[in-house]
Amino acid sequence: MQALEHPRWSCLSNHGLVLVALGRGGTVRIRDLAVRVGLTERAVQRIVTELAEAGLIRRERQGRCNLYRIDRARTLSHPLESHRTVGDLIDAFDGADNAAATA
Repeated sequence: MQALEHPRWSCLSNHGLVLVALGRGGTVRIRDLAVRVGLTERAVQRIVTELAEAGLIRRERQGRCNLYRIDRARTLSHPLESHRTVGDLIDAFDGADNAAATA
């Protein structure tokens, strides 16, 4: 039996993928985040900047890495998702066990 290949598309936007990856908590380098989500470093840097400008995340420098604090209470921006929060999105992919790490 042949293994299934992963599709080249995602149900989440690149911004959503980066946000969910950041929701796993801790410090992370842009390089590592780019590998994790399958984007270029430049694309991830732009997305992180846009998420910060939108108030969804805050960056705190820690040595060579950044610690990202996520505003889990912010509502998502699209009308179809505006009844949900950033925390809801992260929890849908990672479960409630990471809720304390990103608060």
